[in-house]
Amino acid sequence: MFDKLHEECGVFGIYGHPEAANLSYLGLYALQHRGQEGCGIATADGYQLKAHRGMGLVSDVFRSEDVFERLPGQAAIGHVRYSTAGGNDVKNCQPIMVDYCRGSIAVAHNGNLVNADELRDRLEKKGSIFSTTSDTETIIHLIARTQAESLSDRIGEALNRVRGAYSLVFLTETRMVAVRDPHGFRPLSLGMLDGAYVVASESCAFDLIEAEFIREIEPGEMIIFTKDGMKSYFPFKKVEVTPCVFEYIYFARPDSRIFDRMVYPVRKEFGRQLAREHPVEADMVIAVPDSGVPAAMGYAEEAGLPLELGLIRNHYVGRTFIEPQQSIRHFGVKIKLNPVREILAGKRVVVVDDSIVRGTTSRKIVKMLRDAGAKEVHLRISSPPVSFPCFYGIDTPSRKELISASHTIDEIATYVTADSLGYLSLEGLTRSVEKSGAGPAHFCESCFSGKYPVKFPRVKTDKQMGLFYDKTDS
Repeated sequence: MFDKLHEECGVFGIYGHPEAANLSYLGLYALQHRGQEGCGIATADGYQLKAHRGMGLVSDVFRSEDVFERLPGQAAIGHVRYSTAGGNDVKNCQPIMVDYCRGSIAVAHNGNLVNADELRDRLEKKGSIFSTTSDTETIIHLIARTQAESLSDRIGEALNRVRGAYSLVFLTETRMVAVRDPHGFRPLSLGMLDGAYVVASESCAFDLIEAEFIREIEPGEMIIFTKDGMKSYFPFKKVEVTPCVFEYIYFARPDSRIFDRMVYPVRKEFGRQLAREHPVEADMVIAVPDSGVPAAMGYAEEAGLPLELGLIRNHYVGRTFIEPQQSIRHFGVKIKLNPVREILAGKRVVVVDDSIVRGTTSRKIVKMLRDAGAKEVHLRISSPPVSFPCFYGIDTPSRKELISASHTIDEIATYVTADSLGYLSLEGLTRSVEKSGAGPAHFCESCFSGKYPVKFPRVKTDKQMGLFYDKTDS
């Protein structure tokens, strides 16, 4: 319905709290923006694991209090999902939970494994039977096949065979484990609540349950949580740390702290830098809500222009809707966004959005603004052109569907019918992140540059991995 890159997934875990399942439910609520297709919670009571998973939003899957009565224990992990690998099916909902020779184990994963199909093919030839199409299940099979004695060694040995992006939480009958890949593509933070340990994809989950943010789990770090406390390990070879810069642009909530920075001021600085790079004579600045709001604020401040609410978002739009039989122009966008005619009529408008993917929604938004009476519409994008697909946990279209991969900025401006179009430069993006605080020296910018930190095998499969041909054949 909306022409955006899709969120990846979100993970949550808590160890040592009597209300583990309930707190995981709240944590997933805070992370709902990272995935809306399905969710689940697995709990441990010291003797066994229990799980509840389903398709839909957290409020739909956990609408009955009876569910929590069937999720006992002082440890739990949870997951919200958007499918970047594997189909949109309840069997692929996480946490994935299995019984094997060493007991039970559950896992929740945010990221994408670029060699999952290669590993899966080898495992199936050796007799492994897969029950899902998710790349996460590959990790479970690798753990089950290792001969290592300790849980940390089994997980470390398995993960040393995979490549790609992963922020993971595991749960056994008595332990919880949190792991972040050596490149640190996806965020994962550590907190505490009443003596219990908490981990989450974003710190906004800590705020909701009133947990204290301690620190980020470091790239390549594995933390084991037991009744005796926590122990940290670094079982992987050190590589260049390259967290995903798109987390700042769109995915993370603005009230979260990731990669050593608060998201909100970074997004605001994107807008300021965008105004420096692409000034224009105008009467006002408006945002495409909600993700475009901080950048629009920064643009307006730097440009000395008023910020107005020219587009109002309907926050109660579901994932599907029934279109009327009589055609309504731009129906898919209009059901989510509505222009305020009294503000826009006769005005020269700068409209700020975070990205353009296919260009179809930007075109409809510009037309909506003109229909509402805007005299001029100048489109400003607080990121560089998205010209390459992501293989590290973002569901992007194939390269041939990305408008920036085959069209110049002037051609895109013509297509979306804007009076002018300006993207934040890659240099400006990097400068803005650096200006916002200390942190990693480099970020993954592969969707803009086509330079991928982790190489991938030249194989074609469905969904995310099928995009490899678009990159290598281009």
